[in-house]
Amino acid sequence: MADTHRSIVEATRAYEAWLRRQTRVVEADLRKKHKKMRKDPFVFLRATFYRWLEVWFSVGGALVDAPRVLAVGDVHLENFGTWRDAEGRLVWGINDIDDACELAYTQDLVRLATSVELSGLDLWLRTACGTILDGYRASLERGGRPIVLAERYAWLRDIALAQVADPGQFWTELGDSLVPGGRPPRDLLTVALPAGACDVTFAQRTAGVGSLGRKRFVATALAGGSAVAREAKALAPSAMSWLTGTRERPRLRPRLLARAVRVPDPFQAFEADWIVRRLAPDCRKIEVGQFPRRSDHERFLRAMGWEVANVHLATAKPRAILRDLDERPKRWLEDAVGRMMKTVEKDWRAWTAQG
Repeated sequence: MADTHRSIVEATRAYEAWLRRQTRVVEADLRKKHKKMRKDPFVFLRATFYRWLEVWFSVGGALVDAPRVLAVGDVHLENFGTWRDAEGRLVWGINDIDDACELAYTQDLVRLATSVELSGLDLWLRTACGTILDGYRASLERGGRPIVLAERYAWLRDIALAQVADPGQFWTELGDSLVPGGRPPRDLLTVALPAGACDVTFAQRTAGVGSLGRKRFVATALAGGSAVAREAKALAPSAMSWLTGTRERPRLRPRLLARAVRVPDPFQAFEADWIVRRLAPDCRKIEVGQFPRRSDHERFLRAMGWEVANVHLATAKPRAILRDLDERPKRWLEDAVGRMMKTVEKDWRAWTAQG
């Protein structure tokens, strides 16, 4: 394990030195990431899963030894969004598993609840924790169910549709994030575009928080007289590989998505060292600033807890986790969030205090 007593600055240097050995990074984007980390503790949390893991194994206590699953890892409030399935239906769920790794199931729940508290969402910590756990337990007990926004989840469908970007604005914002240059995986992106797409252009993209610094390339084109886009983002091993010095299991992420209880995104593919996906106004994450009215917050968090279980069911033994949940103290999640929040906020203050 890495040294958990080093500073956040030292940990960041060590992680980024390791990352440079795994993939080619965009140094200018790393500098942008460092600036973003100053914004507030919530953005800092999103940007520093590598540090979270160090702290988790240091202060997680007995939670670290809970039943293990292939976990989302870097789960947080803004790690949920929408995509279209093969039937054209809108699906909602976890849309980023870049840092998937083997961890105690408790880690994903603690990190999600901590992100709620740091985001400033208007909910009592006890209410947020209880709601997430309720959704998680219910999904495990029922064997999970994908969150397809069709006959069910009318309230969530309305929220998701309200967040669908205006096409003109979406393509303008996407264009603003693109810069020429780099060496895009042209063949991968071209194959991912619709048949007959024309006027194809390639560009490098700056986006994200936790993955900011890894190469991203976008192919934009016209299909049927309208704009389409595909993105290829460089893959790197989970931060768990950095922390433990172990090699990541090959094809871990696609196997996790294939086995999880979910309706797949037909436009998402793992190819070599890239993840390729569709970019579109209706295929996007829901940001904290776009969250629904307060009366829907509890239902939203329950759905998030449910979806985390959907992913855990790829590898989990539900009975073992349910039994472990029954044996935990009443406020175990609240207490863990309190401990992790203190360390995140301490690291954030130390990061903002430097130069």
